Amino acid sequence: VMASAQAEAIKVLYRGWIEAMGANPEMSLEETRAIFDHWGDITAEPRGVDYVEVDAGGIPAMWAIPTGCSDNRVVMCTHGGGYVTGSMYTHRKLFGHLAKEIGCKALILDYRRAPEATHPAQVEDALIGYRWLLDQGYSSEHTCTSGDSAGGALSTSVLLAIREAGLPLPSGTMAMSPWYDPEGSGSTIETNAGKDALVSRDVLMGMSAIFLGEASAKDPLANLLQADLSGLSPIYIQTGGDEALLDDSVRFEQRAKDAGVDVTLDIYPEMQHVFHFMAGNAPEADDAIGKLAAWIKPKLGL
Repeated sequence: VMASAQAEAIKVLYRGWIEAMGANPEMSLEETRAIFDHWGDITAEPRGVDYVEVDAGGIPAMWAIPTGCSDNRVVMCTHGGGYVTGSMYTHRKLFGHLAKEIGCKALILDYRRAPEATHPAQVEDALIGYRWLLDQGYSSEHTCTSGDSAGGALSTSVLLAIREAGLPLPSGTMAMSPWYDPEGSGSTIETNAGKDALVSRDVLMGMSAIFLGEASAKDPLANLLQADLSGLSPIYIQTGGDEALLDDSVRFEQRAKDAGVDVTLDIYPEMQHVFHFMAGNAPEADDAIGKLAAWIKPKLGL
């Protein structure tokens, strides 16, 4: 399978970021975040989706509401960016495409970021968002979670927090290029080093140190490879074949299977980290989002 010509856009974006960061080793947090604010530039605007900002139990959030969607089904979305960058604004269009394809609303959480708030603040915020949805009258079986990269891990780790809190679990989780291992112990960090245009060991360990703060890299809420996964909701993972983080998903899938979880992993050949960002512009991204929607719809009763 050859990558489409359109799929080159994400490599161009990522290489530009890495060049900018390399040219300015003393880059401030604000400057780094400003670079990552351009993540959504490669995402087409999904037509027929309205966006409404809302306070979700104290967590700033944004509804993405596709025209004619089911108003009692919802996907709770957590954005990527190493828990340090990214926002509900950078990911608005991506999650808008997902919500539109599913035919439900998306609640995009603007959870606290590190270093201002380190682990487990992000998991706490995601749990607050989920509780808020339940309080608004959304049933757990009509709710699911999704996220990309760090947000993909968060869409999964929130399940542990939900289970711990004794709340009913959502009907499923869709993780895009999830970052499950803050220790960076996966083999593909080395073997895909020449192919991944964004994620390198240096970038990864830098983000990891910032978001963990005083926490251990083996904390199961931060490191899903250390977690007890028994009894979790069905999980569908999609990741790119050229990703440094590919091995995170491969190892997690095995651990989830061993724990009896209904887990699916799709690896898209030649694709970059969160290639889904090219939704509306590259066929691979549209295919992936279509598959996520087809997987979750029956679980949500759609």
